[in-house]
Amino acid sequence: QVQLVESGGGLVQAGGSLRLSCAASGRTFNSYAMGWFRQAPGKEREFVAAISRSGGSTYYADSVKGRFTISRVNAKNTVYLQMNSLKPEDTAVYYCAAPLTQNTAVVPTTGDKYDYWGQGTQVTVSS
Repeated sequence: QVQLVESGGGLVQAGGSLRLSCAASGRTFNSYAMGWFRQAPGKEREFVAAISRSGGSTYYADSVKGRFTISRVNAKNTVYLQMNSLKPEDTAVYYCAAPLTQNTAVVPTTGDKYDYWGQGTQVTVSS
């Protein structure tokens, strides 16, 4: 079992920045990849970013590439999402997620490959 707790959401003006954090517990943190997803009102959940076990490989949705950065500090059991140049269309509930599979180089980028989810943190970007 993995427990995930997100923090860092809030209200920000367009062009601003936020950093989300996700603290994990329950399994050896460096044994599995991590991902961030988001869901806006009336829309389906979508992939935002993912990172490999070591942090050496990262993947992004085209909509956030160049503006968001995913990172992790395994010693702190924490994954981060630095969000810069925020736009109103980034408004959503953001979730971190972990897959059931461990000790693999595969980094999932679709929600169906993730088994553990946090409670979500709201990000609102005003225009």
